[in-house]
Amino acid sequence: MEYVYAALLLHAAGKEINEENIKSILSAAGVEVDDARVKALVAALEGVNIEEAIEKAAMPVAVAAAPAAAPAAAEEAPAEEEEEEEEEEEKEEEALAGLGALFG
Repeated sequence: MEYVYAALLLHAAGKEINEENIKSILSAAGVEVDDARVKALVAALEGVNIEEAIEKAAMPVAVAAAPAAAPAAAEEAPAEEEEEEEEEEEKEEEALAGLGALFG
């Protein structure tokens, strides 16, 4: 996790997320740096919009809270709509699982 934290720290500071910067942060924190993990992280984050990823990662909390707030509306929904909602939730979960692999 400290590798991901280093990348997030660089992002928050507006610095470039590259191998050298991540190694510097990890070394400063006293973490023994694994070059292969650093390279894998930098490669995985290439082309990723971190702000968008953070927003999507926070979304399941809001999605989970919505059904609890309106159970009566769910009972009135036709079976087809419920199935579509379940499929959408499954797709979102799969997408988030893939995103989690980036930060593994």
